[in-house]
Amino acid sequence: MMQLGQIAKFATAALIVPVAALGIGLGMWSTSASAEGLLPVNAPVPSIDEPASGATETAVFAGGCFWGVQGVFQHVKGVTSAIAGYSGGTLANPTYEDVGGEQTGHAESVKVTFDPSKVSYGKLLQIFFSVITDPTTLNYQGNDYGTSYRSALFTMNDAQAKVAKAYIAQLDAAHIYPAPIATRIEPLKGFYAAEDYHQDYLVRNPHAAYIQINDLPKIAALKRVWPQFYREKPVLLAEN
Repeated sequence: MMQLGQIAKFATAALIVPVAALGIGLGMWSTSASAEGLLPVNAPVPSIDEPASGATETAVFAGGCFWGVQGVFQHVKGVTSAIAGYSGGTLANPTYEDVGGEQTGHAESVKVTFDPSKVSYGKLLQIFFSVITDPTTLNYQGNDYGTSYRSALFTMNDAQAKVAKAYIAQLDAAHIYPAPIATRIEPLKGFYAAEDYHQDYLVRNPHAAYIQINDLPKIAALKRVWPQFYREKPVLLAEN
C-alpha cells in the first residue's frame, strides 16, 4: 500500500498546471524556487578525480525523489543512460510501495551510465552537489521525508569511493554549505530498476505541479551553472 509521503507526492504530481497561464517555462524558472533552498551552488572542481578509462562507466546516486535526479542527469553531456531505481537496502526486487514503507533500507536512486572521456565521475559529483541534492539533510529533500529519500553515493568500486570521500571532505573544508555534509557513501550492493511509470517521469509529466516546483528548477540551474555540460535534448530511457 502506498505510504502517506508517496500519496502526497503523487497528489501534487497529478495537479496539472497550465504553463502558459502561469508564465512559466524551463528558461523562465528562478533557480531559487527549488524545494532544496540551498541550491544551486557553484561547487568547486574536485581536487582528485578518476582518470578516463574504458568506453563506459556506471555510478549510482540518491538525492531525494528519483524523478528529478534522473531528469537532471539526462541533460548532462556524456551521460548515455539514467535509470530510476532502488539501492542500499536488503529486499530483492522491491516495489515502490515496499521502499516507501521505509522498512527495506532502499533509497530512491538513479543509475547513471556515462562516457568518462566526455564527463568524469568527479564532474558528475560536482553537478550532483551543485544542483540536485541538499547534502546537509540526510533523510529528506524538500517535503519528501524518510530514509528512502536520503542523500547517498553508492560507489561501484574503491576508486569511486576514494574520489567521493575526498570531494565531500573538500566541500566541508571549503564551507560551501552552512552545515556539514550528511550525504552517505555506501558501497553498491545492488540496483533494482523502478517500475516503468517512474522512468522518464519528468519528461513525460512536465506540467505536473511537483515537477514544476521541485525538478524543473534543477534543470534550469544545470543550464545556468554548468552550461558547458548541459544538453538541450535529454537522453531518454525509452530511446535506449
